[in-house]
Amino acid sequence: MGLIKAGIGALGGVMADQWKEYFYCEAIDKDILAVKGQKRTSARSSNTKGSDNIISSGSVIAVADGQCMIIVEQGKVAELCAEPGEFVYDSSTEPSIFNGSLSQSIPAVFKNIGKRFTFGGEPPKDQRVYYFNTKELVDNRFGTTNPVPFRVVDRNIGLDIDIAIRCNGVYSYKIADPILFYTNVCGNVAEAYNREQIDAQLKSEFLTALQPAFAKISEMGIRYSALPGHTMELSDAMNEVLTKKWSELRGLAIVSVGVNTVNASKEDEDLIKQLQKSAVMRDPTMAAATLVGAQSDAMRAAASNQGGAMMGFMGLGMAQQAGGMNAQNLFAMGQQQPPPQYPQQGGYPPQQPPPPPPAAPSGWQCACGQAGNTGKFCMGCGQPQPAPAPAGWQCACGAVNQGKFCAECGKPQPAPGWQCACGAVNQGRFCAECGKPQA
Repeated sequence: MGLIKAGIGALGGVMADQWKEYFYCEAIDKDILAVKGQKRTSARSSNTKGSDNIISSGSVIAVADGQCMIIVEQGKVAELCAEPGEFVYDSSTEPSIFNGSLSQSIPAVFKNIGKRFTFGGEPPKDQRVYYFNTKELVDNRFGTTNPVPFRVVDRNIGLDIDIAIRCNGVYSYKIADPILFYTNVCGNVAEAYNREQIDAQLKSEFLTALQPAFAKISEMGIRYSALPGHTMELSDAMNEVLTKKWSELRGLAIVSVGVNTVNASKEDEDLIKQLQKSAVMRDPTMAAATLVGAQSDAMRAAASNQGGAMMGFMGLGMAQQAGGMNAQNLFAMGQQQPPPQYPQQGGYPPQQPPPPPPAAPSGWQCACGQAGNTGKFCMGCGQPQPAPAPAGWQCACGAVNQGKFCAECGKPQPAPGWQCACGAVNQGRFCAECGKPQA
């Protein structure tokens, strides 16, 4: 009886699974990350007795915008489609007489019946369709319960200190690699995978990554008070820090980060202001202007002294003598110093022109190698300056000679010629070109 029941179950199950399926997914809610595809059936449908988790060859899967579909067969991802439209699953291991030629599909169907018979009439496979929400998942709030270290760098005054800040805001992320997310996060979920199942872990890792991300932001010279205006740089820094945990492990990526407020403690803010104010005094003219302002206030206070204006001004004079420096000296020091060089846009100092090349040494060079001699004797060996070589004459053979005969061919030095009005140079008494006599 068991064999007969298995045979009937195998035959009935294979025939019931011959119908092609149509899978779809309704609009995915913003709190849903992954959901199992639904098989469309209605009162007019005859495909009501097919096995669950069986996809017949030739079935159609609909994919909408903002969705990514994967087909999992025997626990392994078999197909993926992220383009909106209709996807036809022709490579299924479940044959159908309604897909392909009958000469190939009918033998495959009977072979499938025999395979199911060996498993007691049940299909020995599991095929599922999953849809993933690839839209931007927004409104993920964060806030630092404990202060986060932030490095303050001000190259204008040479400031480089660490302070503690608090901030809050929102961030958004999306599923960039659905296969990684399915493999390492959600797996074979029965119905849907919600954001609340992973949001607590993501928020904890996000807050942990804020500290190294702030370090990268501070290296760019961005002040902590200007963070709301540099959200793109902060997003890139967070993605770089969270690459291994989010991108390479879970297939997630941060899209944007919005910072609402950034606050430092009052002690840190007062420290930065005091250091910046003190750094201004490095300029003698600024220090002189500050001293003049302080002296003006002191003179007004001396004039209103309860003990009399004379006593007040006497005290002011003693204070000026004890200070050891007056505004006039500071202004003089400021005029002697070169104007300050402030960084250009981007934090780099202005480009200086290249130094001029060194001038060639003047004078004459001795045979011993000493160059730059200006007198008649060498500064290195004492030899006299060599006399300049006398100008010679050039023979017709090309040799330059000093005597009356050529040292190469023996020809005598030609007599000096004269130039005619026509421009020709002649040796005789008459011009060889125009025949005029020598003047």
